[in-house]
Amino acid sequence: MPIVAQSTETTDWVSRFADEVIEESERRAPGKPVVVASGLSPSGPIHLGNLREVMTPHLVADEIRRRGHQVRHLISWDDYDRYRKVPKGIAGVDEEAWQEHIGKPLTSVPAPKGSPHPNWAEHFKAAMIESLAELGVEFDGISQTEQYTSGVYREQILHAIKHRADIDAILDQYRTKKAPAKKQQGQKPVDEAELEAAEGSGAAGEDDGSSTAAGYFPYKPYCGNCEKDLTTVTSYDDDSTELTYACTACGFSETVRLEEFNRGKLVWKVDWPMRWAYEGVVFEPSGVDHSSPGSSFQVGGQIVGIFGGKQPIGPMYAFVGISGMAKMSSSKGGVPTPADALQIMEPQLLRWLYARRRPNQSFKVAFDQEIQRLYDEWDRLDARVADGSALPADVAAHSRAVRTAAGELPRTPRPLPYRTLASVADITAGHEDQALRILSELDPEQPLTSLDEARPRYDKAEAWINTHVPADQRTIVRDEPDAELLKSLDEQGRASLRLLLDGLADHWSLDGLTHLVYGVPKVQAGFSADATPKELPPEIKTAQRSFFALLYHLLVGRDTGPRLPTLLLAVGQDRVRALLAA
Repeated sequence: MPIVAQSTETTDWVSRFADEVIEESERRAPGKPVVVASGLSPSGPIHLGNLREVMTPHLVADEIRRRGHQVRHLISWDDYDRYRKVPKGIAGVDEEAWQEHIGKPLTSVPAPKGSPHPNWAEHFKAAMIESLAELGVEFDGISQTEQYTSGVYREQILHAIKHRADIDAILDQYRTKKAPAKKQQGQKPVDEAELEAAEGSGAAGEDDGSSTAAGYFPYKPYCGNCEKDLTTVTSYDDDSTELTYACTACGFSETVRLEEFNRGKLVWKVDWPMRWAYEGVVFEPSGVDHSSPGSSFQVGGQIVGIFGGKQPIGPMYAFVGISGMAKMSSSKGGVPTPADALQIMEPQLLRWLYARRRPNQSFKVAFDQEIQRLYDEWDRLDARVADGSALPADVAAHSRAVRTAAGELPRTPRPLPYRTLASVADITAGHEDQALRILSELDPEQPLTSLDEARPRYDKAEAWINTHVPADQRTIVRDEPDAELLKSLDEQGRASLRLLLDGLADHWSLDGLTHLVYGVPKVQAGFSADATPKELPPEIKTAQRSFFALLYHLLVGRDTGPRLPTLLLAVGQDRVRALLAA
């Protein structure tokens, strides 16, 4: 049963939107469930930018549920869109062979070879559905293929065609204006895939219908012979609903009665507002590309009235960037998806990234070393929430990350530092018994007894090491001492190693070794190992850096590596002594 509670916080953006949506829903449809919506096109990998289209209404819907209201979060799968281009680099896809399917509905395109799914759309939907489940996103999925081909929208289609002159007049207001401005210097580029998905992704610049021998027509039939949408309506009779079209791809032509015909769809700028009215959508965010003059969201706000509906309220959301991977574009293979992110980070962290920033604020999802800093920040927030010192808005974002109205998301029992886990996974190269030995020595007073206590975070850190750290940056501990380097050391260098080795046994824990490695240069300079930075001259930092570099060279043959305390634990006392004995 959902948790019925008042707003967790009144200062964060989610709560403010929830207030507005509840009020607006009561005005429009009193006593009925609140309806929020997202739309996704499974034309290729559904990337982390698209996830904002889902997470923004999800977080608002979840807050509304927490307050005890009924709410539906609709995800419209735009799987009846045309297959516009073959994405690059998709495993199991011969780009030349798949060209023949361009123009067909996505559900009529075969899935990549080896896929267990029946068609292209279902293949890419499946990965997203699995990720949304891991993220705790509750939604009602709507297949637009099913809606159109079963005749659900028949009345809406006939209504749109009956009022095509009114729709054309609205669209003409924007056609007579100057064309959309070209990208200005410094302007963030609109996602390539959304620009290209002209007939259905909801992007600015897509087809709004065509003027034909039958006049303006906001509907595209799919060809009865080749299944493609390269069709032109040549005549239409309003009384009988007889429609004749010709296919420019294969030359096929036929006459159908539209009141009985289910193989076509409204063009996007009419389709989207039709759905707002049909579903009673109160809240739906839109990307920055939808909000420019003449875009589908702006035009839809006028067209929706033809269907007796109102435009949803909702923010414009900003782009989601990536650090450590190529720019997101779902028209290319290898694009970072929610599944890619969840391979290396727990769902709580990914939810937090979307919850802590207002929709109009851009942010980055890290696949490089930055992920370690993000995890450190998350763990500090977790500790502040636990001890009551976190700011109210941070408490709210944390709450939305770790739980939904249905309850807590599964979490790691012993959330050890991500950077430590990554270092251990790096050094042990998949040997779980070695990983457990090292991790159990981090805190001798509360030793880890099983890797399961550190999972799934340990598995995420190991996946990050294996998939996003270049081979030349992986840590390989020396098999033999660097005799030449050891022989070249002066007395101060040899003394620093003796101090370290003499203290190993008494400091063999993560905290103990941290104190030891930072303390050796202090002691050599005549200070206490416990001296604070304020009590030390600046040159101590220089001496520490030199000492650390020496240890890295002697242990792994590089200037840098994992944090030294973790590295020392991983190598083990006996091997450390063998490699450092001067």
